[in-house]
Amino acid sequence: MARLASALLVSALIRRVEQSGGSAMVLAKGDATAGGILLLTVERGANPRFFERGLGPDGAPALIASGPSSLADDLEATAYWRRRRAGDGDLWVVELDVPDGERFAAETFGFG
Repeated sequence: MARLASALLVSALIRRVEQSGGSAMVLAKGDATAGGILLLTVERGANPRFFERGLGPDGAPALIASGPSSLADDLEATAYWRRRRAGDGDLWVVELDVPDGERFAAETFGFG
């Protein structure tokens, strides 16, 4: 199965989140075709968590938890994604502020 371009997936995700009453913002643009996508999910600005496309335990594409298990504040979250971005200039960083952002991403990426 062909992998969809990163820019297309990010655009579709943002559209779905906004249509459901949430907000989404690209914090850093990556490679339009094959860049990785790092998601920062929050709900009403709280409980930041990171997810990204990867391989699940069964070897199938999946949305996997990434980054620190707990973040003290927005500065710590920003520091994490900036470190990741410094090491991978092709990486997209997208913030989703919507209830159950992980589910939105998994469904949009075809994992759920």
